[in-house]
Amino acid sequence: MSPSVSDTEVREVSSRPQQTTSISLEAPQHIDNGSVLNTDLGGTGPVRLHNVPTFKDKHEERQWAKQHMAGAFRIFAKLGYADGASGHISLRDPVKPDCFWINPYAMHFSKIRASDLVLVNEQGQPVEPTPHKVNAAGFIIHSSIHKARPDINAACHVHAPQGRAWSTFGKPIEMLNQDSCMFYDDLAVYEGFGGIVLAKEEGRRLADALGSRKKNAILQNHGIITCGETMGEAAAFFIALERACANQLLVEAAAGNGLKKVTVGDEEAQYTKRCSGSPACMYMQFLPEYNSIVEETNGTVLQ
Repeated sequence: MSPSVSDTEVREVSSRPQQTTSISLEAPQHIDNGSVLNTDLGGTGPVRLHNVPTFKDKHEERQWAKQHMAGAFRIFAKLGYADGASGHISLRDPVKPDCFWINPYAMHFSKIRASDLVLVNEQGQPVEPTPHKVNAAGFIIHSSIHKARPDINAACHVHAPQGRAWSTFGKPIEMLNQDSCMFYDDLAVYEGFGGIVLAKEEGRRLADALGSRKKNAILQNHGIITCGETMGEAAAFFIALERACANQLLVEAAAGNGLKKVTVGDEEAQYTKRCSGSPACMYMQFLPEYNSIVEETNGTVLQ
């Protein structure tokens, strides 16, 4: 039987008092990659709020990651990001790291289950029997990124409206507020629309735009793409960047009427990024949305 929500996640879903003890009170003396928040709890020290599960069994990790990927599609559908047959998410397979899970072509995001995902090799060929087809453009974009960046295990590119609108300017977002700071020094701009991405060279140029460190990009006249070490991180970055683009558009409209913009300073933005935009923080941003969608679908998304 396929595993469903992990014990940690079940505790997050439940509202019963006896199941709300998933926060462990540890007292490390430093911020560990942004995963420890220095909160004042009357002298108890920092509280570790953000932990990404680890697995000894790679097959268990595969199922967990696939379920999160299917959940991301359902969340995106709920948020209005589905757009016909367009859009794709990819996931590096924990068992076969040179293979990737990708969504079936033309299946609506709201219908995708973990068992519907297609495993392909680096050439985009299914490695297991499947009745589904794969989006060629989606594979070329994602395979180039995964090949160039072994640290990236998941990537999201769907045609959400606000990111598409802001992408026409070919500019990064500004550090307008705390949430925008998640993308401080972590947002590339891929300039020049080369049409639907069907050539490998276009995919390589996109990977080059991300460079060796950044995980997110504005694709001029196309939209946005976000990446992560986990599916949760990549999906949470996508939701956050889409909302940041919406905020930027609203602020630009207000500024056009004479209002003055005040942006967050570099030092403050850098600190905020470290505290709220780390891989562990972004994973935890995803988890409540995921647990909610599991409940709403009565677990069918996990199948």
